[in-house]
Amino acid sequence: MSRPSITPSLQADIDRAVAAALAEDIGSGDITAELIPATTMARANVITREEAIVCGRPWVEAVFQQIDPTVVIEWQVEDGDQVASNDVLFTLTGRARSLLTGERTALNFLQTLSGTATTAYHYAQLVAGTGVRVLDTRKTIPGLRTAQKYAVACGGCYNHRIGLYDAFLIKENHIAACGGIAEAVATARRLHPGKPVEVEVENLTELEQALAAGADTIMLDEFSPADARRAVELVAGRAAIEISGNVSADTLAAIAAIRPDYVSSGSLTKHLRAIDLSMRLVEE
Repeated sequence: MSRPSITPSLQADIDRAVAAALAEDIGSGDITAELIPATTMARANVITREEAIVCGRPWVEAVFQQIDPTVVIEWQVEDGDQVASNDVLFTLTGRARSLLTGERTALNFLQTLSGTATTAYHYAQLVAGTGVRVLDTRKTIPGLRTAQKYAVACGGCYNHRIGLYDAFLIKENHIAACGGIAEAVATARRLHPGKPVEVEVENLTELEQALAAGADTIMLDEFSPADARRAVELVAGRAAIEISGNVSADTLAAIAAIRPDYVSSGSLTKHLRAIDLSMRLVEE
C-alpha cells in the first residue's frame, strides 16, 4: 500500500506534536533513565503483538531525533505495510538512556496511528471493487488531526476536509442562519471562490435545492436506503454524493451498494484500538 508524502507542513506538525508529547512525558527529566550510566550503549527491537497496518514512522524518527540524533533506527517495514504478530518493525541502536526515554512516546504514536491505519484498511477492504471512497471526518484526537489523516491514507481510505478552512460543509444550522440553501451556497462562492462547497441535506426536497444552488458535493444525512438510491438517481452525476450517518463496519457494504461517490465515517479515527507493541533490549 502506498505511503502518503510527508509535506513540509506535515513535517512541521510532526515536529510540533512530538515536542509536545516529549515535554509531557519527560518533564524535568527521566529520573529512571538516570539509573543507567550515560555511556551505556544498547540495542532494542520493537515488535508487534498482533496483525496490523503499520503507520507512524516519521513520528518515531522525530522522537529520537529530538531526544538524541545519534540513535540509529533500522526499519524493517514501511508505513502502509501489513505485518503479522511478532514481526520486528524496527531496531534501535544508541545510548540506553535515550532508547528508554523515547520508548513510550515513540510507541504511543506508532500504536495509535497503526490502529487508525488498521481500521481504515478494514473499511477500505469492505468497499474494494465498488469505486466508492471511504472518507474520514474531523472527529480526530485533538492535536493529532494531520497525523490521523495521514494514517487513514496509509490504510487505503481518503481524507475529507482537513479543517474548517479548506472547504465548506454547509449543515442544517448554517442553512438556517443564512436563510436557506441557495443563500448559503451563493455566499460561500462570493466569500471564497474556488473553495469546494458541500451541502448536507436531510430529504429529497433539500437535495433538489442543493443541486439548483450548484453545490459541488451533496451529503445525504440519515437517508433511508430507498431515499439514498433515489437521490443517486436524481443527481445523476451533476454533483458528487456523500453518504453519512450510521456508517460502521456492519453497514458499510450495504451503503456502498447504493453507489454514492463517497461514504464518510468518524469511526476511522474515533473508534480506533491501539495496536499492541513492545520494545525489548537485545544483547549485542
